[in-house]
Amino acid sequence: MDDRTPAPPAEPRLRDAVPRVRDWPRPARWALGTAVVLVLLLVAGVATAATLVRRPLPQTEGRLELAGLDAEVQVLRDEHGIPQVYADTAHDLFFAQGFVQAQDRFWEMDVRRHATAGRLAELFGEAALESDKTVRTMGWRRVAQRELALVEPATRAALTAYADGVNAYLDGRGSTDVAVEYTLLRATGLDHTIEPWEPVDSLAWLKAMAWDLRGNMAEEVERVTAAVRVGRARAEQLFPAYPYDEHEPIVDGGAVVGGTFDADAEAVGATTASGVAGGSARPAPGWTAAQARALTSAGEALGAVPPLLGHGDGLGSNSWVVAGEHTASGLPLLANDPHLGVSLPGVWTQVGLHCRTVDEECPYEVSGFSFAGVPGVVIGHNADVAWGFTNLGPDVTDLFLERVRGDRYQHGRRLRPLETRTEVVEVRDAPDFELVVRETHHGPLLSDVSRELSSVGANAPTPDALGDPARGNGYAVALAWTALRPSPTADALLALNQAEDWADFRAAAADFAVPAQNLVYADREGHVGYQAPGRVPVRLPGNDGRWPAEGWRLTDDWSARPVPFEALPSELDPDDGLVVTANQAVVGPDYPYLLTRDWDLGYRAQRIRDRLESDVAVGERLGVDDAVALQLDDRHPFATTLLPHLLRQDLPRGFFSDGQRLLRDWDLAQSADSAGAAYFNAVWSHLLRLTFHDELPAQVHPDGGDRWFGVVDALLDDPLDPWWDDVGTPGLETRDDVVRQAMRDARDELTRLLGRDAEEWEWGRLHRLDLQSPTIGQSGSALAERLLNRDGWEVSGGSSTVDATSWDAAEGYGVTAAPSMRMVVDLADLDDSRWISLTGVSGHPASEHYVDQTERWVDGRTLPWPFGEAAVRDATRDVLVLEPAEEPLG
Repeated sequence: MDDRTPAPPAEPRLRDAVPRVRDWPRPARWALGTAVVLVLLLVAGVATAATLVRRPLPQTEGRLELAGLDAEVQVLRDEHGIPQVYADTAHDLFFAQGFVQAQDRFWEMDVRRHATAGRLAELFGEAALESDKTVRTMGWRRVAQRELALVEPATRAALTAYADGVNAYLDGRGSTDVAVEYTLLRATGLDHTIEPWEPVDSLAWLKAMAWDLRGNMAEEVERVTAAVRVGRARAEQLFPAYPYDEHEPIVDGGAVVGGTFDADAEAVGATTASGVAGGSARPAPGWTAAQARALTSAGEALGAVPPLLGHGDGLGSNSWVVAGEHTASGLPLLANDPHLGVSLPGVWTQVGLHCRTVDEECPYEVSGFSFAGVPGVVIGHNADVAWGFTNLGPDVTDLFLERVRGDRYQHGRRLRPLETRTEVVEVRDAPDFELVVRETHHGPLLSDVSRELSSVGANAPTPDALGDPARGNGYAVALAWTALRPSPTADALLALNQAEDWADFRAAAADFAVPAQNLVYADREGHVGYQAPGRVPVRLPGNDGRWPAEGWRLTDDWSARPVPFEALPSELDPDDGLVVTANQAVVGPDYPYLLTRDWDLGYRAQRIRDRLESDVAVGERLGVDDAVALQLDDRHPFATTLLPHLLRQDLPRGFFSDGQRLLRDWDLAQSADSAGAAYFNAVWSHLLRLTFHDELPAQVHPDGGDRWFGVVDALLDDPLDPWWDDVGTPGLETRDDVVRQAMRDARDELTRLLGRDAEEWEWGRLHRLDLQSPTIGQSGSALAERLLNRDGWEVSGGSSTVDATSWDAAEGYGVTAAPSMRMVVDLADLDDSRWISLTGVSGHPASEHYVDQTERWVDGRTLPWPFGEAAVRDATRDVLVLEPAEEPLG
């Protein structure tokens, strides 16, 4: 190319291709300027929001100086954020546990202590007032304060060290540094100052545990409610007896009693154990409408307390132990999966607590599942023994209808004074509420909680013997509950952590007053066992525990002494090498004390036992994977009973018979992708609705769990039972009419929800696991709910199935309770054990550990559970060193 060759044209520049802003029309320039400002504000807002959300995330690496430590503590966390704490002293161990759990979950801890102290209204306003009134009336925190004086000095020291660790974390941190929920509350105008943690805050949470696992109080109210509507005989049909001929109890009742009973002569005069179990109990009275109204309102007052662990039939658990003679390793396997309510964060948090030198001064080498806010491990294992819990479900509550006159109440032939105290409840954005609490010797008057109950005296006058009723006179309802009597349950938890053998284990169980649990046991010496602990009342002959009692009758009282611990069911090394507990009857009908008559009917327990016995019968040696697989068994327990009735119905060919054809090839499993399970469960829901909703009030509509399997099982044998008839129609409906209509209605519903092609239906699309924060996550704020909640997992299982992802037939198909964790302990190699939590260890929505275990849980997978120091360190991702701060001079 010579100099005369013209140069090629220059490439156009981007800025020359677009008109310059200064050349735009004025309106366009204004619009652009506004848009830029909005974008910058949005970016700044997002950045600020991200900072606020992430600010509370804990430091998990490096070093921190903390005043109050004796020596250096290491906190090792694995890839799931699970902490393993190593310390030289018991004080430092619990101090560090308090610090770490406050790092991860202080908001949860703070809400719990507000709930158990009756102070939720301080945070959430009038919507929480009814809960606070009920809790204050029962006096949970007052009882916990008395318990603090009862526990052993070592337990009190552990509670104090734990509280000091929590407060070391809070020191110097504002509320928005601790949890994003405080930031959200601040945005609504609440300037909340976090109070220091106290030892009694930990003890009060044990009351919440006992409350949600308290036994048959709801059934007492439901019996009365149903009896008033349909009569006592038909109401009794809704509470079937335990099927001992089909489902085995945990132990043989006749061989487990080692204690004796002497009635409390002061309570009612001389009596004997004869009839205490209920055989000669006085029949329940015919409740008047006024009495029933009072009792039903009592149930509503009690229902105002939010479920802290969960609610409904789904509250149960599975546990079993297999002796070494049946295992691949030659030592026992122990499995446990408590079924509790679903929420974010999950109920449990995993932790390991390790004294560097295990001795009398520092006796802890333990790992497992804990409650944030409580020192120690609740369920897990140490170096020698493993243990698990399921809910024993004894009848530890009674509602007493009381005759009240002024400031006194009738007991026998005399009037006794009511005890009275005043509670002031602070209410956000509203005046304080002054609550007058009155108590009889049976317990606090729940009638003082509800405005409706406060006026029942005018509507339900007492007999003339007490004089003409005036305002405030008449019937009231008192609650007798073993958890309202102080007990050293906290001692039991820490003693379990230290147990070395069966004798230690039973000694610890002897202090476990509430909530009464089935305790399963295994040790590295090869022993397996079962122990029922708990404070279980002895009722006098007039009170059978199933119906509300009449407080003025001396024969309805409780004895001053509960069932002796030595008389509670216990078994070591059963002949068949198996211990199975899943909330079924603990003992046979010959057991001389009344534990309860409202057992879970045993469908889950029998399925577990049948599978284990089948494996043992063919000589199969069971391993950890076999135990995990059994925890995931999703066979429907009632399908074999109901299915023949569904298959013989004559439905129109085509649309309505499509679902029925699914059932012909259904394997009875409730996998998430099962079309047969979707149809069967929809039919079950509509069958319950068509059979019972026309005659029962909404508060006692069937939830569809194991009790209703028993109810319907009996009804299927009588095609003309009155329950089948719809009282709202002129005709007379029979069993088969109802079954056919349920099948039609299920087809219509699934067509709307899942589509016309029955082959494409999937149970998991109906049966979804939605995890929600129980406070702000249900506030109605779309922003808060999106930040805090995680929804939409499609899951297998169902109500009263071994894989107990429960649903409430009165509400829908969504999961209401589920295995809150799963664990399998291999006593031959503790490092070969497995565990998984429903959510994750963190309560912070910005944390990678908020729900990082959920997908594995849904898939039926578990995590390795390292215990020995070498295994723990191999799994470690982050190391945080806590060291004593230097004391200031002078």
